[in-house]
Amino acid sequence: MEKKKIWNIVKLLLKISITGLSLYLVSKKVEFNDLKDAFSKSNPLFLFFAFIAFVISQIISSSRLNTFFKGMGLKISEVFNFKIYLLGMFYNLFLPGGIGGDGYKIFLLRKKFEIKGRRLFQAIFFDRLSGLWALGLIISALVIFIPHLGIPNWIPVLVVTLGTVAYYAVMRKFFKDYSHNFIITHTKALLVQSMQVVSVILLLFALNFDGKFSPYLFMFLVSSLVAIFPFTVGGLGARELVFVYGAQYFEMDQHLAVIISLLFYCISALLSFSGIYFVFHPREIGVNKIELKQDIEIEK
Repeated sequence: MEKKKIWNIVKLLLKISITGLSLYLVSKKVEFNDLKDAFSKSNPLFLFFAFIAFVISQIISSSRLNTFFKGMGLKISEVFNFKIYLLGMFYNLFLPGGIGGDGYKIFLLRKKFEIKGRRLFQAIFFDRLSGLWALGLIISALVIFIPHLGIPNWIPVLVVTLGTVAYYAVMRKFFKDYSHNFIITHTKALLVQSMQVVSVILLLFALNFDGKFSPYLFMFLVSSLVAIFPFTVGGLGARELVFVYGAQYFEMDQHLAVIISLLFYCISALLSFSGIYFVFHPREIGVNKIELKQDIEIEK
């Protein structure tokens, strides 16, 4: 237990260090005063719509996860699932050390419904995998609209087709419970990523951008892939770094690219922070404050 606590502290320090280093590298490429000016001139109505689009994406994402839960025989309401989903988002973004959001969801559901942790882990794993599949599909589609990359159109089409067939075949053969709702879960995965793309488009409108959207959307999706890996605090720094160097390659406006990334992070943080409500009102998710505190200490 003591070794685990030390490792959690080391992980947190590493995440903070990598986040700080990434932001430092970004600061060497752009002027933060320019970012402040761009934000002050943004359209608040489009910022609000961008936030709403992100909220919708997370509601769909929560529903996608619940569909995987139903595939393994765990039937919980969409409302309850969204509550623990928000709590998980809060843990992931604001408490990056120790217990993670997925870890707490597994612990809570295992305790409340007496479901094997391995089964819950598989459901969450395939939920994340479906998100990666959707990211890959939309990125491949955007490649076709970005001739600057110099990639023949048939390559992304072939890769997505073969990848999807192989992905479904493996799931069907070895994890049949999760393949029953393949079309539903992966349609939801596409909707999640599509709504996040809509959110970024609205951010571009908010910043009064009237140029070509596809390079910015492409870099956003690539940065989303990078942000999945838990090297930084909530993806902060990693996304911005991808945008900065991507902007150089595509000859994009670096300041615009970085402020899009930072605004998207703020939108994500705003929704994630709402999960703190269930920290102070744990009865809403079926536990009391003492149990919640004990659960966190046990997992740590």
